[in-house]
Amino acid sequence: MVEVTNELMFELMKRMHQEIGGLRLDIVEVKTELNSIRGTMVAMQSDIHNIYGMLGRHDDRLKRIERRLDLRELAEASTPYQPHP
Repeated sequence: MVEVTNELMFELMKRMHQEIGGLRLDIVEVKTELNSIRGTMVAMQSDIHNIYGMLGRHDDRLKRIERRLDLRELAEASTPYQPHP
């Protein structure tokens, strides 16, 4: 069995310190990537919200057009359409 000395403990502590330093850098990278992904998701959510708003406005316009067409059809004579020769 290996004898535990102060030098061995010091070397192990130095190695652990280096590993922890590397892990800190990796965590910073992961946090940066997560913030980037979060920003992309917020932008996509905003785009989807804008699309739904535009679809709602188009739906309202289509309903108004359909309502006007129904009124016009009722006001027209009930004779079928015949194109002029």
